[in-house]
Amino acid sequence: MQYIMMKNVVLRNGIVYDPLNNVNGERKDLFIHEGRLVEKMDERKAKVIDLKGKVVMPSGVDIHSHFAGGKVNMGRLLRPEDSMGHEVSKTGLLRSGSGFSLPTTHLTGYLYARMGYTLANEPAVPPMKSRHTHEEFNETPMLDKSGLLLLGNNHQVIEYVAEEDQESLNSWISYMLNATKTYGVKAVNPGGVFAWGWNKYINSLDDEVPCYNVTPKEIISGLIQGCATLRLPHPLHIHLNNLGNPGNYETTLESMRMGPMHITHAQFSSYGGDSWKDFCSEAEKVAKEVNRRAEITVDMGQVVFGETTTITADAPFEYHLSQLTGMKWSNADVENESGGGVTPYTYRKSSGVNAVQWAIGLELALHVKDPWRVYLTTDHPNAAPFIYYPRIIAWLMDKRYRDKVLGECHRWALERTTLPSLDRELSLEEIVVMTRAGPAKRLDLRASLSIGDEANLAVYDISPEETEGEKIEEAFSSAAYTIKNGDIVVKDGRVVREINGRTFWVKTRTEKDIKEDILERFRYYTIEPENYIVESAYIRNGVELDTK
Repeated sequence: MQYIMMKNVVLRNGIVYDPLNNVNGERKDLFIHEGRLVEKMDERKAKVIDLKGKVVMPSGVDIHSHFAGGKVNMGRLLRPEDSMGHEVSKTGLLRSGSGFSLPTTHLTGYLYARMGYTLANEPAVPPMKSRHTHEEFNETPMLDKSGLLLLGNNHQVIEYVAEEDQESLNSWISYMLNATKTYGVKAVNPGGVFAWGWNKYINSLDDEVPCYNVTPKEIISGLIQGCATLRLPHPLHIHLNNLGNPGNYETTLESMRMGPMHITHAQFSSYGGDSWKDFCSEAEKVAKEVNRRAEITVDMGQVVFGETTTITADAPFEYHLSQLTGMKWSNADVENESGGGVTPYTYRKSSGVNAVQWAIGLELALHVKDPWRVYLTTDHPNAAPFIYYPRIIAWLMDKRYRDKVLGECHRWALERTTLPSLDRELSLEEIVVMTRAGPAKRLDLRASLSIGDEANLAVYDISPEETEGEKIEEAFSSAAYTIKNGDIVVKDGRVVREINGRTFWVKTRTEKDIKEDILERFRYYTIEPENYIVESAYIRNGVELDTK
């Protein structure tokens, strides 16, 4: 491996996109000194790189990707047959047993960097599995990381909600975040995973959760309020109830009215119809509600046709999917905290349901008017591996390119979605917002090229005027340069230097002392509180963000 490490770099003649600073396609020179962007420097002491004809933008930010932790490892164990496909082997990173839909920690970092990404958010950390998640974070190079804590089916959360004790709930959330060194709160099918343990299903926000006489609506409300009180940098990150079922868009619309939240993989929650026979898209209605509500953001969860592995903390969903497909299935229950499931899946153009699912993600991105409110994801690996982001970018920018796939799909995609009528083609500036500035802002992190910022940026060999999907996909698949903290880590699509990123977590405070409650709670655990806490020294390149 060729190492490129230098203190001073000058990037000449690049066409710069920096939405946070209202820079949209301006030819500019950028100066990097000791890892940060500076206004000027002595070019005689710097490496000068001419970027004529190339675009420069902040490096990519993935707000929702299952790339580390317990469920991911369960998927790797369940699927030894999962192997790297031919479309990725050209990276030169193919390794025996590396995984296609669930690549190893090391390869994950390399593949992201090759696309120009340097930050990924793992959105589903079971509290008891947090130590293992951090171990995988430590072994994932190239990327900065953050993790969201699963609390939507935590017994203690449900108890405090049932007791209408918001103050204790806030303190419990604070304790859990500090103990696990995570960045925010995630709710998956709130109350529904817990109910499934009692052989019950939650189908609406007002269904009663067994044993506690509470509803998903009350759990969600409590978590929203807790996130606000603790001043967390990211609002409640939610995988909605009734996900994956026909007609679930009504649950989605109702959930949006509850307060600030980020709705993840919204494609899976934008379904119409009463059954799979009359299944259809309601993405336009969901997008209109997003357009009306400034406190709501979503990410796509875009389907790409082909084989993948579905993994989620929504254990009943995975069980149901395995029953539909007849595929092998694995389930996990993490003591009193969470659940999870894994099953393989193949999305097919010949399937009416899959064709509509593919169209819905694109519909959402094209119907939501503000690119700062909708972000590009595949819910890696559930709708597709993250390596397909460049293809999705091309579909969004080139109607002809997506219409070509539309013409190959089952007729339901034409008849039961609005995609055929959508002429909108996203601009390069909008793509930069959706894949960088927007998700970073929603995480309260930075993805900009401001003077003084860390130099995390990507360079692509593409003209701003390029409109052909094939060329757009090729360019975004292989960054001309990826620069992380001022170091050139990718050149011409190949990793030339491996570095370790950082892990972000929050430090929170509350006034109520719930020490006795915590000790009582751990009577039902198989470990002691002292063994539960992840020490900051355990984390490589950790960054604590104080919310005070």
